[in-house]
Amino acid sequence: MHFLVFIITYPLLWLLSILPLKVLYVISDIFYILVYKIFGYRKAVVYNNIKTVFPDKTESEIKKITKHFYKHFTDLFVETIKSMTISEKEIVKRYQYSNPEVVKDILDNGKSVAFVAAHQANWEWSVNSPLVLKHNVKGAYTTISNKYFNKLVKKSRERFGFECYKSTNTVKAIFNDYKNKIISAYLLVSDQSPELHRTLHWANFFDVYVPVHVGAENLAKKFDLAVVFCATKKVKRGYYSTEFKLITKDPKSFDDYEITEKYLRLSENLIKSQPECYLWSHRRFKHKDKFKEWQELNISKSTKRKK
Repeated sequence: MHFLVFIITYPLLWLLSILPLKVLYVISDIFYILVYKIFGYRKAVVYNNIKTVFPDKTESEIKKITKHFYKHFTDLFVETIKSMTISEKEIVKRYQYSNPEVVKDILDNGKSVAFVAAHQANWEWSVNSPLVLKHNVKGAYTTISNKYFNKLVKKSRERFGFECYKSTNTVKAIFNDYKNKIISAYLLVSDQSPELHRTLHWANFFDVYVPVHVGAENLAKKFDLAVVFCATKKVKRGYYSTEFKLITKDPKSFDDYEITEKYLRLSENLIKSQPECYLWSHRRFKHKDKFKEWQELNISKSTKRKK
């Protein structure tokens, strides 16, 4: 069944991918009408997330951000399809880096880097980074149940030298490089909500306490990785630019969760600058009412350990 679905769907995806982006954006406009106006895909989630983050904005302002988010969301969908066949020349022109020397200097001096980023603008096209940095760039991906599509997505992301590994193999992949003294940069997009039973830290994110991933910080400290924030903005339709912001070259000198907190503040500022370009469709604040419960549970555990 998986193979049948793949052989039916793949030709359509490939045909779409070879179309010029100006044509794909016409298709995106049609998708926008279907996704936003007709089907209302996760409309309540998107609205509530934006309302939570921007409580002082008027109803019309929230609706405007919501509308522009869906326009960007469908653009991102067709741009991801375009990744299958986009040329090296075109992706380098459309997805640029304003200060690559910040990272290149670190890598050239024999230190690996942890890129921390949010689901802002277009994170899929950042797979062109090896072309600019001239170093190994790697990142985790969540496997797809259909092995044929899984292989297709992996192949698409690795077209320009980016190396993918399963998210469950993240620690193993970085450890192997560390052990073999292979200098690399690792892309760690860390703004989604972790499972509650695996949560180690809650943090203030847009004045709401939410569980946060701390894996990037822990990996940076364990393997002595410089930590660099990727601030990506949409310049105009189909064009993006990333500014690298160094958080630290010495992660072990930071207190626990301090790097994570700095990452969150940078993410907040980036999202505020272009709120329509953030991935509001994921349930980032779904556990916001469970903070006190988590606190009480951890206080109880701490008390038991002391006894």
